[in-house]
Amino acid sequence: MTRPPTAAQQRLIEAADPVTGRLKGTEAQLAALVLRGLAFRHPRPPRDHFLTPAGHRLRETPAVPGPAAAVAESAPAAAGVFAARIGGEEAAEAGPARLREVHSAWQGLLELRRMTRPDGATGLPCAWERTHLVQAAALALEAAGHRPAGAEGGGYRIRATPQPEAVAVREPDPEALRACAATLEKAGWQVGEHTEPRTGARYALASPRRA
Repeated sequence: MTRPPTAAQQRLIEAADPVTGRLKGTEAQLAALVLRGLAFRHPRPPRDHFLTPAGHRLRETPAVPGPAAAVAESAPAAAGVFAARIGGEEAAEAGPARLREVHSAWQGLLELRRMTRPDGATGLPCAWERTHLVQAAALALEAAGHRPAGAEGGGYRIRATPQPEAVAVREPDPEALRACAATLEKAGWQVGEHTEPRTGARYALASPRRA
């Protein structure tokens, strides 16, 4: 992409579904985004358009207050945009409305997996998950009923790592940590438990499987 999108194109990108990246617009508008490498058209009916990883990055850039990766991972979602809880947020309530929101987001992610694989399978992570590792892992855990950590206390915490395509999952309760690992494995992630050299604390390292 040699120049930034127009204001109209930026509005389309920002209005895309926050989980699936599904776009709505005229054929001409969507075709222009495809030419810029910001969207792709699914080959099967109904042949909807979705954001590419570059489109997702462009969509999220305005919401990031600084360039640091740690800030990007922990920044709260913009108003009205769903964000799975990675652990450590304040006021992490789990009422009926939140449960419905999480369930809807997880079903949307499964649909994105189905639509972006030639065989229509939903057992393996999709491209969106590989470019949103922390959020993808958090959604899998929250959708399965695991408890995210509050500002203080127990619960899972998911953070980015220096390793490519890997996140660290920490949970002070060893049994709860193993349960988190089992959930991620069921969701198509490869998981291994490790020990912090300095503290001796156990944590899980998770990466989305490719096959």
